Amino acid sequence: MKISFDTIRKLREESGAPVIRVKKVLEEVNGDEKKAFKVLRKEGFEKAGKKEGRETPQGLIETYVHHDGRVASMVELLCETDFVARNELFKNLAHDLALQVASLGAKDAKELMVQEFIKDSAKKVEDLVREVIAKTGENVRVGRIFRVELGDG
Repeated sequence: MKISFDTIRKLREESGAPVIRVKKVLEEVNGDEKKAFKVLRKEGFEKAGKKEGRETPQGLIETYVHHDGRVASMVELLCETDFVARNELFKNLAHDLALQVASLGAKDAKELMVQEFIKDSAKKVEDLVREVIAKTGENVRVGRIFRVELGDG
């Protein structure tokens, strides 16, 4: 079976898996992209689980202020290296998490991780974090979170 380079590239971008692994999985599932993605995603999550204990001394702080100026949030997102902290994937995750906290609130990172993601209710916030871990190869974790609402408190 001939598998197109575009299919391999697309799955590689979605899963973060190496090109060779993407090609091999596609061959194993006879070119079925959905099945291949499920396999690659599961492998990525398994790898992410192995990285959980690693230190995360780098990262960034992302803020979000709602358009009406009445709600603001701040999220500390941590990783292993400053290289990943500057990565667009990491920055987008930080922004999405700040938006999530502003919208739904959470008392801490643990509570945030089990929430349904506001942009895609089929995913939990912890799924987003695991996807970034799988794609970057580094441990990523949510540190402190804050939410302020005008007149609240």
